[in-house]
Amino acid sequence: MPVSIAIPAELRTERFVMRPWRAEDASALHPILVANWEHLGPWIPARVATPVPVPELERRLAGFGDDFASGREFRYGLFAQDGREVLGEAGLYPRSATRRAPLAQATCIELGYWLRADLTGRGLVTEASRALVALAATLPHLTHVEIRCDARNAPSAAIPKRLGFVLATTLIEPPAHPDEEPVQLQVWTLPLSAR
Repeated sequence: MPVSIAIPAELRTERFVMRPWRAEDASALHPILVANWEHLGPWIPARVATPVPVPELERRLAGFGDDFASGREFRYGLFAQDGREVLGEAGLYPRSATRRAPLAQATCIELGYWLRADLTGRGLVTEASRALVALAATLPHLTHVEIRCDARNAPSAAIPKRLGFVLATTLIEPPAHPDEEPVQLQVWTLPLSAR
């Protein structure tokens, strides 16, 4: 069921355009995922980071677009101003107190992001995150924005600090493989009343 709240299908910042993924973006995204697997693989879900053949990636991106249209999650591709060069991704993911939820049932919204390795350190993720925090502030009934990141990912954890988020808790999650240490998942929050 489509969400009744209008979520913009395009956001523009000073340096890039953000829009929902489309199946036709697969050919531009594929080499980015291949080149950045080691950079992204440890930190973001495999269903997002894993390079797959272009036809499979087209289906994945079409599914992300469907999720956006249905209000399940709002995953924006980050593109250069020309709308073609893929820079990364930033998204908003509605949550209840314990898990992701439809927007109408959400009490907060999670902000997630990734960026190509060759573009890090330029403030692009901070710019995208500011735009999404501003968007989240327009959504009714949400109390706060969350950023969840692995404590080992210092560049990712720098973003919430830079934007005024507070470290609310650290969750200990089981490792993906038996020979690894448990994951310390930091949960950063920003009250929407602070907007």
